[in-house]
Amino acid sequence: MSEIGDPLEKLRYGSTGPFMDGFARDLLNKDFSRRIICAHLRAATHFTHWAASLDLSLSDLKEDCLESFCAHLRGCQCKGTYKDKSSHTIAGARRFLAHLQNQGVNLPTNVVKRHPIIHPLRMNFEHWMRTHRGVMDSTLATYRRFITALLEQIGDDLSRLNPSEIRAFILKHSGSVNMPSARSLITATRMFLRYLVAEGLCPSDWGPAIPRVACWRLCTLPRHFSQEDIQRIVTACHDASVKTGLRNRAIVLLGARMGLRVGEIIKLRLIDIDWLGASLRVLGKGRREARMPLTQEVGDALLTYVEQARPPLQSDHLFVTAYPPWRPLGASSSASSIVARLIRRAGVKPATRGAAHLLRHSAATEMLRQGVSLQDIATILRHRSLETTAIYAKVDFNALHLVKQPWPGGESC
Repeated sequence: MSEIGDPLEKLRYGSTGPFMDGFARDLLNKDFSRRIICAHLRAATHFTHWAASLDLSLSDLKEDCLESFCAHLRGCQCKGTYKDKSSHTIAGARRFLAHLQNQGVNLPTNVVKRHPIIHPLRMNFEHWMRTHRGVMDSTLATYRRFITALLEQIGDDLSRLNPSEIRAFILKHSGSVNMPSARSLITATRMFLRYLVAEGLCPSDWGPAIPRVACWRLCTLPRHFSQEDIQRIVTACHDASVKTGLRNRAIVLLGARMGLRVGEIIKLRLIDIDWLGASLRVLGKGRREARMPLTQEVGDALLTYVEQARPPLQSDHLFVTAYPPWRPLGASSSASSIVARLIRRAGVKPATRGAAHLLRHSAATEMLRQGVSLQDIATILRHRSLETTAIYAKVDFNALHLVKQPWPGGESC
């Protein structure tokens, strides 16, 4: 196993030593990179070290142990080889457990993987939302935890659902989440009631029972990056490996120059790029498609990534992982994590939660400063209402100076 080198040599002498060569060979055959293989080998050693500390032998290990191991990692005080708590630790432990089972090690054979019990009413609600409202799975995933909590509160008896029960549920859960989550809670509950009304399961006059969240739309300035900060973020892409840097640069430019949402970037496929027509097909919110022109800068970045950095694989997703086994970036959080790392690497502030979406805000702000009308910005950002775009008017300080009025009874502001 010369491809792995010294890390494997050091791990051969632990309690998992007899299985390390086979596990490493299995990972190598699946085209994992050297870095990921080493991380998985350390995870396997950590996992079995933890099991030994609880007097668990290899024959005692089963799927349920991974949950306890995950809890152990949150407060892990292990030293030396066993101190690794990277994002690959749980994945490595799970793969090692599967490898032992494939090798016929005497592990429990009656382990049944537990799946959460899905309430039938929630399943019907999600089907109704997809069919009649055109809601995408990403939106339903946001609603899901709130609807699940509501159904756990009322149980299987819908007769328990009444206006006071709804208000109590919202007041209980809205106090422990931030403002965006509280608004999602209100929206999810309101949509669930609309479903119940449509199915004849509750009266149609319960809408006023849902309290509103105190939120003033235009009370704050939209956060954004300056063009200097954007350039620093783009430059930070070159600090990674060549192939990773080309991929990251294309992702950043799609957000900062064309105003694409993170979820829209993840969904892009090779067939969405019209190289001859210099345009890009984007699947936005509500499954609405739009055809957007490619700028020279963004088009060159995409072409360079596809030709020089994107590995050949069966999937036609545009953006894939940087290390083997190569697969499409699975969720919006993948691209968000990439942008957040670049922001930290560039030393740009604020690198807050949702920082990737600030690229979209920055694109809108720069267009406004260049004299683009709000109507045109709304078209580019694909806003359904011009009121959504109006928030960017507050960052055009030069135009605001022209309409300022003196403060009553005092000097002009």
